[in-house]
Parts: sequence; structure tokens; C-alpha cells
Amino acid sequence: MNRQVTKLIAAIALATAIGLPLVSAPAKAGGSIGFYYAPPTARDGRALDLGLRAYSVYNGLRSSAHIRQFGWNNRAGIGQDGAGNLGIIRQEGSGHSATLRQDGNDNSYGIFQFGTGTDADVTQTGNGQSGAALLFGW
Repeated sequence: MNRQVTKLIAAIALATAIGLPLVSAPAKAGGSIGFYYAPPTARDGRALDLGLRAYSVYNGLRSSAHIRQFGWNNRAGIGQDGAGNLGIIRQEGSGHSATLRQDGNDNSYGIFQFGTGTDADVTQTGNGQSGAALLFGW
């Protein structure tokens, strides 16, 4: 389990390191880049699920659907049908749009958007699914 969590943290750190220079550098035209992660094995899925649930607890989020937006003109929505689902949307910046639809039980997904003008539309169907999206716009 520790190895899986370490791999997940390393992947998130790499994605952040790649994306941050794009967000901070001036751009001549708008654009975005996104990283979507769907765990290839059940074990990796459980590790990601644990990480998302730990993030939820750390941030004091008390229900199974969380939307946090910092900035202007952001839109987000979460729809859940089933039990034990966890959906997280966090947007920082402006002009983001995100929707997350979860059908089934014990699913978890996190959408994290930074910068400006990114769009994410995710649907999870089935039981025990897990995933994450990290998007940067400029």
C-alpha cells in the first residue's frame, strides 16, 4: 500500500511540476492541458480512492459531493446515484466548467482545475471506480 501511495504522490507531483511553468509563463494565446488518471488495477484504484477520501477529510469536507471554487465565472455540478460515492471538484482561477456524474456504488473521482478556461465532463458508471483529472488553462 505504501508503494502505491508513493507512486500516486510522485505522479501528482510530476503533473504539477509540468503544469506550473505553463500557468506562470505568459502565453500568446489561450490553451489548456489536462491529465486524466484511471487506475489500471483494482489495487491502484483503492490507493487513489484512499487518497481522495483523505483529501476530503483533511479539508473538512463532510458530504460525498464537494465543490470548491476560488475565482470568477466558474461553473460546476455533481450528480450521484448510488451509495458511498465521493465526488470532488476544485477550481482556482476563472472561466472553468466541470461536471461529474457518478452512477453506481463506492465510486470516487477528483477534478482539479487551475488557471483559466478549462472544461471537464466526467461520467463514472459501475461500482468501485476511481479516477482523477488535473487541468491547467492559460
